[in-house]
Amino acid sequence: MRIVLLGAPGSGKGTQAQRMVERYGIPQISTGDLLRAEVAKGTPLGVQAKAAMDAGQLVPDELVLAMIRNRLAQPDARKGFILDGFPRNLSQAEALDRMLEEMGSPLDVALLIDVDFEVLMQRLTGRRTCESCGRVYNIYTNPPKFDERCDACGGALRQRADDNEETISNRLRVYEAQTAPLIDYYRNQGRLRTVQGVGEIEDIFRAITAILDPIAEAEKEAAEAPPAAEAAPADAGAAAREETAAPEAAPAKKKPAARKKPTARKKAASKKKAAAKKKATAKKKPAAKKKAAARKKARRR
Repeated sequence: MRIVLLGAPGSGKGTQAQRMVERYGIPQISTGDLLRAEVAKGTPLGVQAKAAMDAGQLVPDELVLAMIRNRLAQPDARKGFILDGFPRNLSQAEALDRMLEEMGSPLDVALLIDVDFEVLMQRLTGRRTCESCGRVYNIYTNPPKFDERCDACGGALRQRADDNEETISNRLRVYEAQTAPLIDYYRNQGRLRTVQGVGEIEDIFRAITAILDPIAEAEKEAAEAPPAAEAAPADAGAAAREETAAPEAAPAKKKPAARKKPTARKKAASKKKAAAKKKATAKKKPAAKKKAAARKKARRR
């Protein structure tokens, strides 16, 4: 099952992606993680990506697509994948589709976790992280028992520098501007599926599985179905039936032979007549000779 996961920052798609990985046994592929891994390994793609980032430029789509292609070639992605963070715009979506078609692995579904702007603002601006253990809270939806202190270890809670209202508002506007055409693109393809990302995590996940389970089941049935080559026994059965029917048609071919018998009889009758004529002719010749001899004797006298 091949999935593109769409959702704004704070929509909870990372949380849901992990649950999808566990349920369907396919990897979550984050382009951000891919970039960091390639740069850390110093691969040719990583070197080119680092050069672009060091120059303050966006990593070219061609490089990102090449990294995705390499990742999809790994054994754990044979049954499918969850692509997170790419595509971000229409041109990337079109390029991704072309690449997947070339690989013989077209996209199955684009899953959008949809959350209202106001809810996203609350989730992101209210986020607090423990400096000691990394536990995450939200002062609006999941507050700590003690202000600015972690319930687990008592460590200090801090707000990320980019979690302020102005920065988040800008990020969401950029996301919305880029994603709106993308949503229309997948909707027009008939691949877009949407779940509301508000409520309990389990309820949201149930809505996701209601969409994905039928797709997974259909792919499983297709994989278990016998290949076309195994349909030969049916053809062999038809051939066997034809062979069995063949002897029944044989007598029809022998009928012309039966019609030849009268012709043979006629030939035999004509031969008998010819023989009789010869005998009659043979008998007549001696009689004629006798008559001729008798005439000669009479003349001599």
